[in-house]
Amino acid sequence: MKKTSIALLALFFIFSCGKKESDLIVKGQIKGLQKGTIYLQRYNDTTLVVSDSLVVNGEQPFELHSSLESPEVFFLFLDKNSNEKDAITFFADRGITEINTTLKNFVFDAKIKGSKQQTTFEDYQKIMSRFSGRSLELIKENFEAQRDGDTSKLNRIEKEQNSLLKRKYLYTVNFAINNNDSEVAPYLALTEIYDARLNLLDTINNSLSESIKTSKYGKKLQQYIDKRKKDNKTE
Repeated sequence: MKKTSIALLALFFIFSCGKKESDLIVKGQIKGLQKGTIYLQRYNDTTLVVSDSLVVNGEQPFELHSSLESPEVFFLFLDKNSNEKDAITFFADRGITEINTTLKNFVFDAKIKGSKQQTTFEDYQKIMSRFSGRSLELIKENFEAQRDGDTSKLNRIEKEQNSLLKRKYLYTVNFAINNNDSEVAPYLALTEIYDARLNLLDTINNSLSESIKTSKYGKKLQQYIDKRKKDNKTE
């Protein structure tokens, strides 16, 4: 009996050691979803890959898993078994990220609770929404000015659009520098202002803390800057 107990304990120990816990757990609920497939996705270089997926039949909580070396951006993608496909973008770190939303407004109703990087990312997105709102207004005004043949108004709109773009870039640079201890900083440099002047990207890169420089996006930013400098020399 004693030998049997020892053997069972040994098997339990081996099983427990062999079971690898996920670095990232994404869980939550999509109110109103009765049927569809949820995908947890991330970029591997330039390719979007699936880390985990779940087929949903009936409104129920979901839970998805992924490996994770350092904080990075993931996408919660919903295939509703129709032509409509939506994705929620979020910044994940090790541990649990909770996402609750609705089927009707999958992206806009999303409430995300998780990493400190996500909080920083949301702070940036709030300001960017103002830039986007004004940009859409200018597009509408531009269309109306073209329709009316108003050259003076078209010139004014063009100047404001250029000014708005410069302000967006400068705000992003300042935001990244002010958050140089967050993985969000190099991510924004790579995705929002990748075509900015090299001296601006260098300024962000040089401001990063040592731990961020060695993160996934920190390394990618350095590689990107090095490539652009090399390309400039060969031109």
